[in-house]
Amino acid sequence: MNSVIEKAKTIKLLAMDVDGVLTNGSLYFGNSGEEMKAFSILDGLGIKLLRDAGIRPAIITGRCSELVKRRAGELKIELIYQGREDKLVALEELRADLGLEMSEIAYVGDDLPDLSAIRKAGLGITVANGHEFVARHADWQTRAAGGSGAIREVCELILTAQGKLNSALEQYL
Repeated sequence: MNSVIEKAKTIKLLAMDVDGVLTNGSLYFGNSGEEMKAFSILDGLGIKLLRDAGIRPAIITGRCSELVKRRAGELKIELIYQGREDKLVALEELRADLGLEMSEIAYVGDDLPDLSAIRKAGLGITVANGHEFVARHADWQTRAAGGSGAIREVCELILTAQGKLNSALEQYL
């Protein structure tokens, strides 16, 4: 755990997959073709706390969805890479665009398409219900499942490591 805390101290960007990370991984389709996803309020507040502390959130997802664009807008996530099946290529583009080192980036994923990004990021994380093979290669695994507060857990880990969690929470007193 100490190495995870050390890695989290340098994080300036949190990149996240969507399906299985910000959602529980289920896709809901209505009879009229509409798509639905459930996002956790816990994760949303965690992202807000992180963003308010100066750490940028980003989304990298293999699917394209108006729902993701809408949720990202609600959370003021400006960095959205949709339709990107090669997560590592997208992560490298994001890193280059922002002038960051990989050691300054955390990536959270849940399944095999996320594995290369998890391994390359400065802090590679999977969710509690992430694939077992992915978990073996991640630096850390959350206790919460994807779509059930896992990202909130990651945000609080990073804020704790950087000594910013208490002041983030105290604004609610």
